[in-house]
Amino acid sequence: MDARMNRDARPGDALPGFTAGPVTRHALALYCGASGDHNPIHVDLDFARSAGMDDVFAHGMLSAAYLARLLTNWAPQSALRELAVRFVAITHVGDEVRCTGQVVERCDAHGETRLRVRLDARSQGGELRLSGVAVLAVA
Repeated sequence: MDARMNRDARPGDALPGFTAGPVTRHALALYCGASGDHNPIHVDLDFARSAGMDDVFAHGMLSAAYLARLLTNWAPQSALRELAVRFVAITHVGDEVRCTGQVVERCDAHGETRLRVRLDARSQGGELRLSGVAVLAVA
């Protein structure tokens, strides 16, 4: 997708949403290889059960990557100045990850106009999985 940031974006404006998933075991295995995070809690059912979980679950950073994709679908990667996320709840196999963003501030900093964007990643049932904030430069 071609990143098309609204250069006139103001507080209250929503970014176009992005939905990933449903999360599959195959996607988790691929993410292990891509990220280098081979924690067995994400791919080994026996290990997950021995740790008291019903099933394996997604890496938190996979959902964080989906939030980053929401941003780069809207703005070029070079516009990103800050990205911070907070992990709220586990994303399960079969969950969709529905990402949303909303501009909460427009300001000038370090010689450029910047937008602060609130981010959420929720399951298909609306349960919050990750929250975050990003700062983007308006080109």
